[in-house]
Parts: sequence; structure tokens; C-alpha cells
Amino acid sequence: MSLETVDLRLLRLFMTIVESGGFTAAQSELNLSLSTISTHFSDLEARLGVRLCRRGRSGFQVTPEGQAVYDEVRRVFDTLDRFSARVRGLRDRLTGTLNLGLVDNTLSDPQAPLERVLARFTDAAPEVSLSILTRPPNELLRDVVGGNLQLAIASFPRIVPGLSYVGLYQETNHFYCGRGHPLFEADDRALTIDDVRNHRLVARAYWGTRDLKIFAIATPKATVSDMEGAARLVLSGCYLGYLPDHYAALFVAQGRLRAIQPQLLSYRAPFQAAYDPNRARNPVVDLFLSIVKEEMQQKPSQAKTGRAMPATG
Repeated sequence: MSLETVDLRLLRLFMTIVESGGFTAAQSELNLSLSTISTHFSDLEARLGVRLCRRGRSGFQVTPEGQAVYDEVRRVFDTLDRFSARVRGLRDRLTGTLNLGLVDNTLSDPQAPLERVLARFTDAAPEVSLSILTRPPNELLRDVVGGNLQLAIASFPRIVPGLSYVGLYQETNHFYCGRGHPLFEADDRALTIDDVRNHRLVARAYWGTRDLKIFAIATPKATVSDMEGAARLVLSGCYLGYLPDHYAALFVAQGRLRAIQPQLLSYRAPFQAAYDPNRARNPVVDLFLSIVKEEMQQKPSQAKTGRAMPATG
């Protein structure tokens, strides 16, 4: 008898019976009554022309012929499962390029495990090419709006109407001074806002003057476009400025930086993934975004306390 004349459903029923250890045990797995299972099984034996099992007081027992049939059926369904997986892979295969934007200097942040995100994405979509651009947050937003980037991850200085944002985590920023600065050895308890504002302050261009708003000054003494520029100025011992705690940690451990009045001056910068939902739905972006959420989205119980810096429109 050729395989074409045997219902695959009957063969799978037989395989389930054998793997369950009998007709009664297979009922819940098959969701069929005992009489229905028995009828289908008898039909299969009739079509194959061999006795597949023995049932009686001694219990359920597969015959040698039944064992041989089971072994072949197992191989058939393993092959069919591989075939189905291959067809799904061909149907759902992801190709093309993901244009991703990132802000600089997040590598040292344990809350931003982008290396795990990239590894999982590459495993899931090996044929997709990656194009990664590292730019200030305001430029990332501009490129998402313009369509040059499909997705950007940063702490953004403003909310752009029409874009969608997925909250990920919050980065803690402290206000630092470098060794050699007049405030490096000062007692925090004696320092006031007035004491600080009288020194040279560093502002990040993409934040405008928002990160220095607490000091009520119109113009900072230095403006930078990235975190490294701010760090070099503060490390010079001539300037004061904000840096992420993870980025400054090494310099603090070396005794080259100290945070000033962290209870008063520190703030939390929300990190988000931004994308344009109005563009054509892209399964590549959907996949990457789902992995980012799983790996980077902060649980409510993990939220840190402190002054938050909200984005503005």
C-alpha cells in the first residue's frame, strides 16, 4: 500500500498512541473518545494490512510490525516538520538593511545591552544588513523624520509630533568636577547653587541650556556636541558639567572626577526608541524593536529615584 492512500492523521494518531503508552492515555492528547480512537486505529490497521498492537489484560503492547511502522512514521513526521520549518523560513525570510541610529557612549551602561540585542537580531535575521550611525540625539530625530533612519535609540531632547516612542530605561547623570578644580575638595554640605554657577559650566548643544536650567545662567562657558567633549573639559579641572554615572565611573574610581551635590543636582534622562509609525510596516524594524523591548525595557521595580528630565515638544 502506498503512502498516498493512508491518511496522515491516522499515522499521527498511531504515533501519539505509542508515545502515550496506550489508547486510554492518548485520549487527553488527542482530545477524542476511546471509541473514536479505537475506530480510527482499526481503520489504519486495515489499510496497512498489519497488526500494530495487542490489547488485553496484559495491557497495551506494540507488535514487532507495529514498532517498525512507528519507527518509519517517526522519521516521516520529522522530515515533514523540517520541511514545514524550511517553507516558513522561505516565506518569512527577512532581507534588506536596517538603518539604526544610536547616541554615543552607552557601551559602559549595564542598562543598555545592545550587544545582546544585536546578537539576537543577527541570529534571527542573518540576511539583513546593518547600518549603524552614531550621532547626537537631535540629529537622530531629524534622520528618523527624514526617513534616513528606521529606528533610533537615545535620550531625546524633544518629542517630535508624528513619531512613536518606546520607553526603555533611565540614565542617571551627575554633575562633576575634575581634580584640580577649586570645588574638588570642597565640602558638599557647604556648597550652594550660587557657589557652582560662578564657575565655568559645560552645556551639551543638543540639550540647549536645559541641563543647566537649575543654575539660571543664560550662556555656558563651553558647549559640546558629544559626551567625550564634555568629559575632557571636566577632566581638565577648569569646567563643571553633567556626565552619565556609568561613563564617569572609571574616572571617579581613579580619583580624577567627583560628583557635586548628587542629591540636589543629579537627574535621570529617559532613554527611548523612536520610529515613524506612518511609514510602510517593516518586519525587520518590528523584529528589532521587539528584541530591544525584551532586552532593554526597564521593569517598574527597577526604576531609579531622582529628578527626571522630561522631553519637550
